[in-house]
Amino acid sequence: MSKVSAEAKKRYAEKIKEYKQKIESLQEKAKGLLFVIKTNQNGVNYKKLNLANNNLNILSYYILMNELSESLLGIKNDAFLNEARKSYYKSLIYLEEILGTGVDVPFSDYEDRLETISAFDDKSRYKLVTKLGFSLDSVEESFGENSKWKWSFVELEGRYAAVTKNLIDMKTFIGKMDPRIDGYTERMAHLNLAKKLLSRAADRYREKYELSTHHFDDMKRAIRYLGALRRMHIILSESAQMDVIKRKMEIWKNKMESDIKKAELAARKERLSRNRIKK
Repeated sequence: MSKVSAEAKKRYAEKIKEYKQKIESLQEKAKGLLFVIKTNQNGVNYKKLNLANNNLNILSYYILMNELSESLLGIKNDAFLNEARKSYYKSLIYLEEILGTGVDVPFSDYEDRLETISAFDDKSRYKLVTKLGFSLDSVEESFGENSKWKWSFVELEGRYAAVTKNLIDMKTFIGKMDPRIDGYTERMAHLNLAKKLLSRAADRYREKYELSTHHFDDMKRAIRYLGALRRMHIILSESAQMDVIKRKMEIWKNKMESDIKKAELAARKERLSRNRIKK
């Protein structure tokens, strides 16, 4: 690695100071919101929306600081990236506190939760989920393909997909599929994004199962995300897409059941082998 110039170090130090001050300001804002939540529960979920967005803003500065470190010093700063990853988790947690963590669940399970943020309009919801997606992509790309966190991002992608889906008011959505109703473009983009993310989350959990963990829980999660996608197609009367997902779920379930039987057979053979050795 080439020697870093004094000028580059100076520029880096100046910028880092500026970004750290912005982070500190955002953290103070978060502390203020948390204090208000403790003392006054009125509109608590709107405050949590603010906290979720605030953490994404914090994340962006950590990403910027890492990029600056790479460009000026030639060094990836894992400390900054880990703080960015933590900020993303915090943002998701606030949203899950509002919306719940349900994946393949009926809309009635979280309908009451959505009513608490009814004034959060469709354009704002779509803006938030796109910001969530951009932030997650930024963190993943900054860590790189060979990061030790590679497979843990599957969980984040899945939770992001669930939040995106759960922010859609499926009770009123069909009635708002008229292009003349304000927010139509954002609503449809949000819907299509949710479908895409659910499908990707399913594929990613299947990939994690096949290439990394071989844990049946990951395969079950993959099927659960397909189930959530199928449920959306049912609500929207998209019968062709619903049937495609249904067949895919059946294939994946059969694959998992076959793998479970193979694992049980292998375990039985292993036990018999150990017993023979003991004798």
